[in-house]
Amino acid sequence: MAKIKVKQVRSAIKRPQNQKRTLEALGLRKIGQVVEHDDTPNILGMINKVKHLVSTEEA
Repeated sequence: MAKIKVKQVRSAIKRPQNQKRTLEALGLRKIGQVVEHDDTPNILGMINKVKHLVSTEEA
């Protein structure tokens, strides 16, 4: 299964609670933090929900 790197590039301050929880579920807490996840539909859906706060790339 492919891996995907997710990096938080914008702050979660003044964002709706569901977006904050989505970032937390992805394992992101700070700007600049990078996490690696499997390329599953669940993860892609979460990334799509906060795509304006994160950047992604293939690992």
